[in-house]
Amino acid sequence: MDTTLRDGEQTSGVSFSEGEKLSVAKVLLEDVKIDRIEIASARVSEGEFKGTQRVMKWAAEKGHLEKVEVLGFVDDKISLQWIEDAGGKVINLLCKGSHKHVTEQLRKTPDQHVADIKTVIANANEMGIVVNIYLEDWSNGMRNSKDYVHFMISNLKDENIKRIMLPDTLGILDPDEAYDFCKEMIESFPDVDFDFHAHNDYDLAIANVFHAIKAGMRCVHTTVNGLGERAGNAPLSSVIATIKDHLKMKTNVNENQLNKVSRLVESFSGIRIPTNKPLVGEFVFTQCSGIHADGDSKNNLYFNELIPERFGRIREYALGKTSGKANIKKNLEDLGIELDAESLKKVTQRIINLGDKKETVTNDDLPYIVADVLENDFFENKIKVINYSVNHTMGLRPVANVSLEIDGKRYEEFCDGDGQYNAFVKALRKIYKKLGKQFPKLIDYVVTIPPGGRTDALAETVITWKNSREFKTRGLDLDQNAAAIKATIRMLNIIEMEHKPGFLDKILSNIS
Repeated sequence: MDTTLRDGEQTSGVSFSEGEKLSVAKVLLEDVKIDRIEIASARVSEGEFKGTQRVMKWAAEKGHLEKVEVLGFVDDKISLQWIEDAGGKVINLLCKGSHKHVTEQLRKTPDQHVADIKTVIANANEMGIVVNIYLEDWSNGMRNSKDYVHFMISNLKDENIKRIMLPDTLGILDPDEAYDFCKEMIESFPDVDFDFHAHNDYDLAIANVFHAIKAGMRCVHTTVNGLGERAGNAPLSSVIATIKDHLKMKTNVNENQLNKVSRLVESFSGIRIPTNKPLVGEFVFTQCSGIHADGDSKNNLYFNELIPERFGRIREYALGKTSGKANIKKNLEDLGIELDAESLKKVTQRIINLGDKKETVTNDDLPYIVADVLENDFFENKIKVINYSVNHTMGLRPVANVSLEIDGKRYEEFCDGDGQYNAFVKALRKIYKKLGKQFPKLIDYVVTIPPGGRTDALAETVITWKNSREFKTRGLDLDQNAAAIKATIRMLNIIEMEHKPGFLDKILSNIS
């Protein structure tokens, strides 16, 4: 079960809109093929109710209604009515899984708590709502009040409930405890269907899921990108890969859609995926060492079972001071460029020198570097900014005036926008529209400055574009807008070169 839209939304600063919840639910159920999703907490807000309604309406139309679950509370009929009004059919009833929680938070006896739970179950049965039980703080219960946990399950297992869910609410378990506690539950109550719900406070969520499954658990909870309260939950992509590769078990999940849902949730949540996050991070399928790239060319010596194509990704080879000739050669091959040994040596040395200066080199920079090293003037910038002015006056919309030279001809446009850079891009688009040229779509925009908070620090702007392919350009300047403008002009020259007749032939003729 994936709980991105409920537990994942408890990440600090994350709140999904109605449309975003629906979009993520659609991808999880129809593309990724998740078995169940938990999408909301009852009674939270009017917006949560409307978002739940939209998902339930769509799920009913597509035959997924039994797969969509909502967290509810032991409150007689209040949560049940909320779920019914939203169109839901499944409640995940939040109960207390430790003696401390029931006596100190609810200030009730275990018998009183069980009686209250049974009342909600009876009401749910009358309303036709399926009940799952969450034993909140179960892991602490197993550590400190094991008799209470057994008491709760013994008194609830014969009720009309479907599953009992065992959360490590505070992420306290280690893998040995996860195995032992889950094993004890399964052996003590063999007729009960259990779920295991991990949290990542000690960075052990994946290890605990692994051991819970080894102990016999057949359902575990995840979130996309590991979103969740505090340190988050078990990441969906890592759980799926671990189940397949290490436990040799099958799931219904479509692995090649994991990257898609990961990027979607990254965009909606505003929480950036770490570049080294397993399976979905930007650089996890990127070889940096020249030795590794060389090994990949020799019977895939540095491959493992995590083939990027499994997850909708491709393998890449980084360019920098550790690259070596093998990395650079592979990137040149992607561009259709073949260099002789001496030319390759020169290009390699230039890239190493740039890496020593902490400059970032991408695949899109390679034609420029090749041209520069081999003194090929074919790569002159065909598009140049003659001058530009961007202004933002309080109370007025930002404006930009841009003068551009394209193949020796000068063009000028003025435009307003939602920000200074937006106004600049809109002015460029007006020029390109008049010329009948296609302007790529801006996919992502990231600004980075060195830590320390200095106001005179250089800003690096990385912009992701998409036309017939997706690519990135970078700009570096003391001014953030100037850095973005440099990245944009670099982009225009890249696509200009790609569309130029005889582009690769011209390179090769100057290399041979």
